Amino acid sequence: MNTPIPGSDFEHLIRHTTHCSRYVSRLLESDPALRPWLEQHYTSPCTAGEAQHWLDAMPVHDEAALSCALRELRKRVMLKLLLRDLGGLADLSEVMRCMTSLAELTVQRALAFATATLAEQHGLPVGAESGAIQELQVIGMGKLGGGELNVSSDIDLIFVYAEDGETNGTRTLSNHEFFSRVGRKLINLINELTAHGFVFRVDMRLRPYGDSGALVTSFAALEEYLVSQGREWERYAWIKARVIAPGPGPAANELMALAQPFIFRKYLDYGAFESMRKLHAQIRQEVARRDRAHNIKLGPGGIREIEFIAQVFQLIRGGRDAALRIRPTQAVLRLLAAIGQLDSQTEQELSAAYIFLRNLEHRLQYLDDQQTQDLPADEANRALLASGMGYPDYPALLAVLDNHRRQVSNHFSQIFTTQQDEATESPFWNDHLAPEALAEALQEQGFTNITELSQQIVQLRDSSRYKQLPEISRSRFDKIVPQMVLHSQKLPQRDQSLPRLLKLLDAISRRSTYLAFMTEHPQALERLARIAGASEWASNYLAMHPSLLDELLDAREIYRAPDWQQLDASLAMQLQESANDLERQMDVLRHFKQTQTFHLLAMDLQGLLALEKLSDHLSDLADLILRHVLQLCWDDARKKHQEHASFAIIAYGKLGGKELGYDSDLDLIFLFNDEHAEAGENYARLAQRINTVLSSYTTAGRLYETDLRLRPNGASGLLVSSTAAFADYQKNQAWVWEHQALTRARFCAGDAGVGHQFEQIRITVLRQTRDIAALRRDVLSMRQKMHDGHPNDSGLFDIKHDSGGMVDIEFMVQFIVLAHAYTHPELTANSGNLALLLTASDLGLIESSTGDSVRKIYRELRLIQHRMRLNNDTRCRVAAGTIVIAPVLTLWKQLFPASDPAP
Repeated sequence: MNTPIPGSDFEHLIRHTTHCSRYVSRLLESDPALRPWLEQHYTSPCTAGEAQHWLDAMPVHDEAALSCALRELRKRVMLKLLLRDLGGLADLSEVMRCMTSLAELTVQRALAFATATLAEQHGLPVGAESGAIQELQVIGMGKLGGGELNVSSDIDLIFVYAEDGETNGTRTLSNHEFFSRVGRKLINLINELTAHGFVFRVDMRLRPYGDSGALVTSFAALEEYLVSQGREWERYAWIKARVIAPGPGPAANELMALAQPFIFRKYLDYGAFESMRKLHAQIRQEVARRDRAHNIKLGPGGIREIEFIAQVFQLIRGGRDAALRIRPTQAVLRLLAAIGQLDSQTEQELSAAYIFLRNLEHRLQYLDDQQTQDLPADEANRALLASGMGYPDYPALLAVLDNHRRQVSNHFSQIFTTQQDEATESPFWNDHLAPEALAEALQEQGFTNITELSQQIVQLRDSSRYKQLPEISRSRFDKIVPQMVLHSQKLPQRDQSLPRLLKLLDAISRRSTYLAFMTEHPQALERLARIAGASEWASNYLAMHPSLLDELLDAREIYRAPDWQQLDASLAMQLQESANDLERQMDVLRHFKQTQTFHLLAMDLQGLLALEKLSDHLSDLADLILRHVLQLCWDDARKKHQEHASFAIIAYGKLGGKELGYDSDLDLIFLFNDEHAEAGENYARLAQRINTVLSSYTTAGRLYETDLRLRPNGASGLLVSSTAAFADYQKNQAWVWEHQALTRARFCAGDAGVGHQFEQIRITVLRQTRDIAALRRDVLSMRQKMHDGHPNDSGLFDIKHDSGGMVDIEFMVQFIVLAHAYTHPELTANSGNLALLLTASDLGLIESSTGDSVRKIYRELRLIQHRMRLNNDTRCRVAAGTIVIAPVLTLWKQLFPASDPAP
């Protein structure tokens, strides 16, 4: 309760402070001059600049003087800070910031002094490889690294230097020995208890190999340790690691970049739940053994549980989300609420508890300047503690404390307690599976394909992949299979859902983090079962990109329509965080595309998107990706003649017509308008790089398959064309089928001026006067070639390629545009087949009733094709007569009266 105490003039404040802190009473008694000094300074907030000013004013001419000055500085800072905090003039942030600044300042001064003193005797350390002067990097761990230091805390440090080598003086030392001596002197200056007290207790046990390890270590040795020896609890410890001395710089940046892959995995690391759970259990056992249930840091509902909640999400997601690589606990909690990982009430309760517990921790330590978090057992200290917290008595304080601890314990349990107990024997998954008994059990649950299912389960149980899994992965696997059966059993599509789920599980089983995800989040498993039952393609997509399983956690987010402007800004930020690392940026693009595709897929399967709207979204996603890929490739180009590329990407086909599907490839051409002598060569390299980034596989998959054959002269033509060359080709050399393709082409990324030029060329070409009879012959010839390329003797109707199918409708639309755009410019609009059929009806070019029927059939055919492809029926053939195609054949005869329906 940090509110100013009644009558908060200096006299009231000093009486209240000395009442609540025996430490302050002793300070003022031992040095009466501190009282008038305090009265002069207490009204202003404690700052790092103020502490530095005080220290600079103290005479320091040797080690003893520095030791005395540092301890005198601590007395002043502590005295002012305690008065301000207990008097309600400072909040928790000021207290933590002030103590952190004090630790940083004293460590920096001790390091500078120790280094200079030793350098006078031995010279400065020099790197053997670089030849550069080396500095000792002091890493602050724990609350010091997080900027959250408490008032009587020790400080956890690690000493690291960049390179081995030796000093450049006459009495040389190895760099390792030089820095070891510097480190020991630094510790003595800070830690040693003298007649003037101490500055901070120094704890070096978090260094590699702990107490048994060397006091200092090189960057290379640290990296080797983290890679080969680093334990899970050390990842937790390193989250808050920060170089505090000598200060920011290239060496500090290199050091933190070196540690980052150890702390934050590239993938979503759901195994962190189990690791953190084990660490917490060890702490609980130690608390119980030492009877420390009343410890507000380590006991139930204490500070450590709040920190664990914040940090488990950092360990899970920090590799993918750089925003989570922050250190202060309160900031992490706020961010987790902002991104939907914690609900707002949970965040508010945890933050309120954190502030209360930290304030209480400080008041415990104010009593005697002791590092303690144990609630007092005697009534006198309890009364002082209650007074310091602003409560009338200890029971009143305890009631509020117990409520905070109860809330923290509840939240901790909800987050860390898996909702599945240890695997128990199940009729669907056990050590002695018999196909007959399994089939009977499946039949009782309503499954009909029991023979195939039982064989699949038995084969999975007997597979070498399952048997070779680590024990913890097998244990998780054993829990998951029965849950998959039960979740599938509840669905109408149970016979489709379960085999797909089992196939997915088999595919990802060697990725322990995803098994951990399914174990930790059974509610996501239920959503997964529904998706698998609805779409085999979706199930296979998840098997290929299992990181998307994480998207199943938040039902509100996954079914929210995309805000492309916001997503564009988010992607730009993610790419900027990986600046100068094109490989990493390629993975960012792939993860982004996969995530947005999966969101659209989930909405689609839920019936929340019409097919036309889905295609619009998928096309918008592709446009967005292409814009960023173009920019990245131009920024990364080794040779470019100007800052902004006068270059455009033109989309044809499904993307051009905004009819893109989930697995569609991209038909693209590249144009430029630039008179520079090197423009053609530079843009050719740019186009090649764009195509590589789009179509190459990385560990994160591929963005899109591309088809560049629609460019002038096809596969034998130049990869890029100037707008002038493109216009000339379209006017004088292009085939009619290339003009057909132009009806659904559009600018989608790059320089808007070049895009405008392309649109003008497109409209000019489409509005050419044409010999209608010759046009009809050319269109029919191309249609016949497509028929010949897709023979169908199945007896089924191919909804795309057979007569009366989708291609016929598309060819008719293209013919109408090319035949009549000269007199009807509105036909040049790239508005899609459905809209162009309506325009043709409105213009009287086709009968309205026929046009309406054909539009309805085209929409129905697309929908059937979409649904069949969602279940991997890529040939898209249905029983003849299922769809009434007579209006399509009628319109075909009207437009091509001399032709028979194609076979």
